Amino acid sequence: MAAAVETAAIDYTPLKLENIIGFGGSVPDGLIKHPDGVHTIYSLGSTVVVDNLKASHAQEFLQGHTNVISCLAISKSGKYIASGQVTHMGFQADIIIWDFQTRKLLRRLTLHKVKVQALAFSSNDKYLASLGGQDDNSIIVWDLGQGAAICGAPASKDSSGVTLSLAYFNNNDLMFVTGGHATLRLWNLDVAARKVRASDCQTGQIKRIVRCIYVDPNDEFLYCGTTTGDLLKVDLKTGLFKLAGPPKEKVRLSAQYDTYVQMLTSICQDLFSMGILSVALAKDGHVIVGCGDGTIASLKLPKLTINKSTKLSGSVTSLTFDSDTQLFAGTAYSNIYTLDTREWNPILKTTCHFAPVNDVAFPPGSSEVLATASDADIRVWSTTKSAEMLRIAVPNLECKVIEFKKDGSSLISGWNDGKIRTFGPQSGRLQYEINDAHKKGVTALAVTDPFNQYGDFRIVSGGEDGQVRVWRVTRQVQVLECAMKEHKGTVTCIKIRKNNLECVSSSSDGSCIIWDLIRYVRNQVLFAPSFFKAVSYYPDESQLLTSGTDRKVGYWEAYDGSLIRELEASQSDTINALDITKDGKYFVIGGSDKLVKVYRYEEGDVIFVGMGHSTDIMKVKISPNQKHIVSVSADGAVFTWAFPTGS
Repeated sequence: MAAAVETAAIDYTPLKLENIIGFGGSVPDGLIKHPDGVHTIYSLGSTVVVDNLKASHAQEFLQGHTNVISCLAISKSGKYIASGQVTHMGFQADIIIWDFQTRKLLRRLTLHKVKVQALAFSSNDKYLASLGGQDDNSIIVWDLGQGAAICGAPASKDSSGVTLSLAYFNNNDLMFVTGGHATLRLWNLDVAARKVRASDCQTGQIKRIVRCIYVDPNDEFLYCGTTTGDLLKVDLKTGLFKLAGPPKEKVRLSAQYDTYVQMLTSICQDLFSMGILSVALAKDGHVIVGCGDGTIASLKLPKLTINKSTKLSGSVTSLTFDSDTQLFAGTAYSNIYTLDTREWNPILKTTCHFAPVNDVAFPPGSSEVLATASDADIRVWSTTKSAEMLRIAVPNLECKVIEFKKDGSSLISGWNDGKIRTFGPQSGRLQYEINDAHKKGVTALAVTDPFNQYGDFRIVSGGEDGQVRVWRVTRQVQVLECAMKEHKGTVTCIKIRKNNLECVSSSSDGSCIIWDLIRYVRNQVLFAPSFFKAVSYYPDESQLLTSGTDRKVGYWEAYDGSLIRELEASQSDTINALDITKDGKYFVIGGSDKLVKVYRYEEGDVIFVGMGHSTDIMKVKISPNQKHIVSVSADGAVFTWAFPTGS
């Protein structure tokens, strides 16, 4: 007889977010240096991170968005932070104004549809200009004092394309500029008439897509980076509009400004590869450009010839100066570099995953180190310093699952090419690999304790082929002992009992099977109308916990496989991961609803919820000392939460 489904209680306390390993490198100009010279501001998913450079990883988190943050801006005085987000088709996207001093949400502005593309503050912090995304394509100017829109207008003409970039003048509260697909417009705000008026620059046969705009401190020149890899320089006083690139003919612009386009020659007759994505101006007058191929270059005025250049890992999406000669650069591979403009030697400051994180693991009995596996690589982190200690990459392959050997001397990993690879957790050196472990990818791993005096042990693996295989691992060889084929779908999780005589495997075919590891036969099977994503033994191993696409957490009797209890643990989406404390009092779940939830096991109620992830949570893990919860997600983020009970 099926157990009744219980709905979780709705009263809960927010989980405290302690640390984030991650950086939203794909956000244009998403790395911002605060004017106080102490803090940097960036986004990760739906969270704005305020990082104190003077203190060791002293992070503060601004949470209020419901989806991925798409743009960031800071006021000239540093008093306000503005962040805009993406939302679903047909819904409005929020802009949030934060008070930097108190780290509090001041205002929530909502008019744009689907996405906020860019934001810019006026010089006196009085106005905020916002640009909507492709589905909205409108400009709105907001009065920050009243928290209301002053006026709005279409961002571009119907004959032009989508507008992508926005920048305010530094000394004029009523002027700003936008650029995009074959459009570059100067805007004049008339507060009294509650209107904003645009002046278009028509470049004739020359068409460019403007990806970034930088206005120099004196409002004399405008620098625009384009997808074709050339830099446009506009003289805002005389109207002279120059473009760095191969020489071409002069072209007349609008009669209103009587301006001309002059094509200047670059030093090597080549354009910057994959376009210019970010621009900054050094104190010595050099223009710094960041490009799609990772190139960061210094251009010498007035002819904009290349002075110095180097290459970083990933497209350079953000450039911001820390001092007159110290530059911060953020890349799409979620790396942050520092660069001295005199010596031009980039130094990697922080790094993190930029691809989905598929698994996370702690060494047995150690909470100071954790390992994460992503589609791009395996990384080992120091949890105390939040710093990367080791990176292991196999070109063109994705790591799906990782597990530490019981003594911590090996890091065992499963890959999408069907191989099991084992690395040294300190050296990263390949120790051995098991070829053709599964016909398709390896999706689940578990490790037994050593079973003899020589330290031999077994690996239990599961794959996309539905097989559960047992491997005997000695110092010399790795031998297949048995292949158990009863699942008809991908094996998603494997857990071994403490006595190493039994294991349980969950599968996307809607079954969990308890296997006898001595006779290699099935002891029990559990069925549910769900794609099982995770399974775990209760500490005394009398019961099992399961979760999956049916949004329920199931309590099962390990002896006979009967369903004891079900909790409606998610209202909307799949539960991808679960973990249980050593004492069995609490368990933690995470899933596609982007929430980390802590439940009491006996009561079956949720008591703490962590909000901050903006994409599917792939795995959750409680640290061995039970002081932290680590959750990883599809956007490459690694979140560390304080375990609420302090147990």
